[in-house]
Amino acid sequence: MTTATSSPDQAGARAPGPRPTSAGVSAGVSAGVSAGVSARGNVDDPVFAERYRAMSSRDARFDGQFITGVHSTGIYCRPSCPAVTPKPGNVSFFLTAAAAHEAGLRACKRCLPDAVPGSPAWNVRDDLAARAMRLIGDGTVEREGVPGLAQRLGYTPRHLTRVLVAEVGAGPLALARAHRAQTARVLLTSTDLPVTDVAFAAGFGSVRQFNDTITAVYERTPSALRAGSRSSTARPGPAHDALGAGAVGDGAGSRISLVLPARAPFDGPGLLAFLGVRAVAGVERSTPAGYERTLRLPHGWAHLHLALAGTVEAPAVACTVRVSSLADLAPLVSRVRRLFDLDADAQAIDRALADDPALAGSVRRTPGIRVPGSLDAEETLFRALLGQQVSVASARTALGRLSAALGEPVPGRRDRNTADAEPHLLFPTAARIAEHGREVLRGPAARIDSIVRVAEALAVGELALDVGEARADLEARLIAMPGIGPWTAGYVAMRVLGSPDILLTSDLALRQGADALGLPATARDLAARGAWWAPWRSYAGMHLWRAAGGGRPAAPTVPDKNGSGRLR
Repeated sequence: MTTATSSPDQAGARAPGPRPTSAGVSAGVSAGVSAGVSARGNVDDPVFAERYRAMSSRDARFDGQFITGVHSTGIYCRPSCPAVTPKPGNVSFFLTAAAAHEAGLRACKRCLPDAVPGSPAWNVRDDLAARAMRLIGDGTVEREGVPGLAQRLGYTPRHLTRVLVAEVGAGPLALARAHRAQTARVLLTSTDLPVTDVAFAAGFGSVRQFNDTITAVYERTPSALRAGSRSSTARPGPAHDALGAGAVGDGAGSRISLVLPARAPFDGPGLLAFLGVRAVAGVERSTPAGYERTLRLPHGWAHLHLALAGTVEAPAVACTVRVSSLADLAPLVSRVRRLFDLDADAQAIDRALADDPALAGSVRRTPGIRVPGSLDAEETLFRALLGQQVSVASARTALGRLSAALGEPVPGRRDRNTADAEPHLLFPTAARIAEHGREVLRGPAARIDSIVRVAEALAVGELALDVGEARADLEARLIAMPGIGPWTAGYVAMRVLGSPDILLTSDLALRQGADALGLPATARDLAARGAWWAPWRSYAGMHLWRAAGGGRPAAPTVPDKNGSGRLR
């Protein structure tokens, strides 16, 4: 458990200034996640004692932030499990299910500890362990193995394994195995996919490996796990079924509907509005029920529809997807969770930001505000580049023209050539933009040159973007590219990496929002005041954009030598 979710040192208004590190949010995050395992029964350990109090209170806010291992029964549970509170001497706490598996424990059948939002720690942290966890969630181990994961991170497999065991209690193979088991459980309990298809969709290499893992983790066979869930929970109702039918059409691929839990409070409408106003014709669109788009994945294409579900107390996102390859399902789910920032510790963030009287009203009006993530890192970079110095409408027009000319058609999708046409194109690849971008792009020659050079660098591997990057490294590589300034680099890092502590003080709309809330309106003074909001400055920025009247970013007003300019 992180102390980021504990009560602030003082309630109510307080004079703005540097947040004390001994009791502040930033220190709490790092202290709470620095050890992969809390020693069994060590009540003198403040981390153990804090987690034991949270577990004893059955506080659901901590679900997904740590796991309770009960050695007397051989199971591990979520903190809110309704079972009798175990004695401290029988308890260990883990950051991951994989660490609990490695300790010889199995998942609790009563509370299903992995059926909750994931840990927010992997976005808050930017160290090797956190970067590895983000890549493991994206399916890198299944596609490239542990050597490929280590190579992406710039370390040897041996060193990476040593760091992960020390930090989160398990090595990369065990972590990937636990992730596959969790994905399989979701598919078994919420879809009608044949068991064999579930095995390969979850990333297992064989049905035997799948059966052995599910039995070891859940102490039930896959068929028994599916039967047990259907006898105790209701199947999706008519509204969910209708959503699925309306979200996909005829064509190739497998259609699957899932419900992804979010951590409350959750500003889902704000996220849908953010995505809808930027929807690129042919690639995505806003619908009465939610948001719909196509997507390129490691093994093929996907078409997905996302809508809000659940309740205020237990929010969720309903995801109906058609994928050309079931092997892409697990990374797709991970990317949707990142797009909607479902794992954010919203209560801790709101509590920290509301400590500043200038933000308290905005937090009260919009609890659970989220930072939109990215489904495709390269696409996010091109959208940021094409959006500089033009209005949102102009950027959408340019992106739509680029997609119509260079995008790849999705099998089974219909092109009605209307403004509200269903998504039928994949956003162009960097290689296509590098080869044909000059034929399609319009505007100043220097801007076109910049975009094409970035595309060429991405196409040949000179520039790489993925969730395993460290923020400083990613920003430095981007800024080194002609035409990319600090605003664009910071914006891409915030969206792609989910970095929670980026305040784009050169942004005009953000400063206008700050002025509307009575905050400093100059970049220098706002940056100084922003130190008060660490480590949640990205979320503070979302409140400032909302206060400006559109919740949307705008790049710096004065173009710099790297081509940054206003993004309306």
